[in-house]
Amino acid sequence: MASINPYLNFKDNTEEAFNFYKSVFGGEFQMVMRFKDMDMPSEQPMSESAGHKITHISLPMGKGTMLMGSDTQEGSGPPHKVGNNFSVSISAESKEEADKLFNNLSSGGQITMPIDNAPWGSYFGMLTDKFDINWMVSFDQIDH
Repeated sequence: MASINPYLNFKDNTEEAFNFYKSVFGGEFQMVMRFKDMDMPSEQPMSESAGHKITHISLPMGKGTMLMGSDTQEGSGPPHKVGNNFSVSISAESKEEADKLFNNLSSGGQITMPIDNAPWGSYFGMLTDKFDINWMVSFDQIDH
């Protein structure tokens, strides 16, 4: 069965927010990825400050729960505003389960990023369901 984790989006202060959460909850970051470290095609060169922003960070929060987040980047999801700055992230146990969940959740909704192999190695997609809830569906092929 898939696991569900909160995914928080921030406008340029993810690192500050997650250092705060780390001070509150303890633990160590499991992953910190910056936009400059991603091997993604770009039509425009990325500024140094934009490259230093967080594309993904994760902080373990107890048994099987992970608090995850990123800085919003124009064109990579809904525009940042209070109220839509979070997603429910589902980690599927198989590629087939990821496809089923993605297809069922996107029915009547809007696909933000089609589910496919992502540059960081996961099988990943994003959508907003028909009730305006943002979802991220992934299968970490590396772990299986």
